[in-house]
Amino acid sequence: MYKVLLADDERIILDGISSMIDWAQHRTVLVGLAQNGIDAYEQIVRHAPDIVISDIRMPGMDGLELVAKTHASHPRTRFIILSGFGEFDYANRAMQYGVKHYLLKPTNETRIAQALEKIVAELDRESSREAFLQNMKLRLQKMMPHVKEQVLKEFVTNKTYGSRDWDDYRSLFQFEFDVRVRLILFQIEGEAEYEHLFAVKNIAEDILEKTLLGTTIGSHVLVLIEDPDDPDALYRRLGDIRATFAQYYKMDVTIALSSPGEIVRARSLYQETLQCLNYRFYLDEGGIITSKDTFSSAQPSQGTLDFDEDRLLMPVRSGHLEEAEQALDSFFDALKRAQLDIGMTKSYAIQLFIALTRLGDPQRMNEHYKQIPQLVEMNTLQAMKDFLGQTVRDIAKRNYEQNVVKHTSIVRKVLDIIDQQLGNANLSLNFVASEMLYMNADYLGKLFKKETGEKFSNYVMKARMKRATEMIAEQPDIKIFELAERLGFGDNPQYFSQVFKKQIGCTPSEYMKQSDSSAF
Repeated sequence: MYKVLLADDERIILDGISSMIDWAQHRTVLVGLAQNGIDAYEQIVRHAPDIVISDIRMPGMDGLELVAKTHASHPRTRFIILSGFGEFDYANRAMQYGVKHYLLKPTNETRIAQALEKIVAELDRESSREAFLQNMKLRLQKMMPHVKEQVLKEFVTNKTYGSRDWDDYRSLFQFEFDVRVRLILFQIEGEAEYEHLFAVKNIAEDILEKTLLGTTIGSHVLVLIEDPDDPDALYRRLGDIRATFAQYYKMDVTIALSSPGEIVRARSLYQETLQCLNYRFYLDEGGIITSKDTFSSAQPSQGTLDFDEDRLLMPVRSGHLEEAEQALDSFFDALKRAQLDIGMTKSYAIQLFIALTRLGDPQRMNEHYKQIPQLVEMNTLQAMKDFLGQTVRDIAKRNYEQNVVKHTSIVRKVLDIIDQQLGNANLSLNFVASEMLYMNADYLGKLFKKETGEKFSNYVMKARMKRATEMIAEQPDIKIFELAERLGFGDNPQYFSQVFKKQIGCTPSEYMKQSDSSAF
């Protein structure tokens, strides 16, 4: 309801207009009457009306002055001006304040009602527009952190981005930093789930000072920070991150720290951290690795290997053999193009082999380690490819079988929860994922559909309708609103009936009649 204030120095006009208009019919409510401009403005300050109906001639402060003063303090307030025939030109001066509605005295109920309807329509459109803009603003605010994460991911992985692109991003997203930075790359040792990556990211951003951006790339977490004045303090905080994550998840984290550099060098700094992680086998798992800890600088460079090992590790971890074999082909193609010396080529193959074995049976780790000398002694790239190909096939097959069992077990839990929570109005995929199983909702939804062939929401609706038919059979006199309440529809029996008809083919009432007739 929109609030209306009525101002006129003639009491008979005030009483007449206030009584002859059905304010509620026009979605308005009369909040006050004023017999002069001063009283009218005081009530405007007190009630903040949406619409003011005012005479142009009033003692103390005339209608035009009232419009001007109100426009300055309450610009959203709309006016309907009442004026005599000789005052009409005078009233037109109010146009500069947005007044569009003038009524000549004597007026009547119809004209006032028409003016009210027009202003109410204007206010409706304005409210709708403001609500739309506010909703868009909120959605953009929610999306912005994810967009910024994607910017960092693209900037460190896309070879074509340069300083001009960074300037564009900085202007677009209002990045307020132009300092020397470092990149920190985290890798969880062991089989990490999505929640583990997000946990590392959140812990890192909480403990580190001057965190600028953070994101996940494959099985890694990447954080961009301002280069600290005290490097020792940074190392202590990185140690705190490892200790905090291990305390909660009983898993270790290897951390690669880049050299300081300008933000436009983010890609090369990222490559530096990847190189550090590549050498984590030689430096033991866990800990903090910088380029000074590797032995790459001690050897002359004869080429580079353009390959992301996660392309191979991710499908092996998930048991997708065909994708894993394609990634392995790409890895050896990259080795051929790089034309590294034999020792360096073997070191890359060994690192990949060790990474693959971490995805396999822990009981066979020692057996795998005993095979390393065999890999070292191989003198052709094809022999190494055949060796690693067999390892990929064995581990991918094992992980596939384990994932099938694991996924089936998770979906079985979800089905049990659905059966128990059918009457819960809050039952949803997000509710089950976050409150019951503590999993990523998108991942759980994909897993559920893969196992059952149905989306979570569709499955729940069908289960509720099946339960409804069972309840009707057990209690033929049950009320529809009781069914709605007991099956998670709250106080919305109409929506329950719509869903019932869509799923069963008839309304609940029709179904009850069919059940009654079939009983005779």
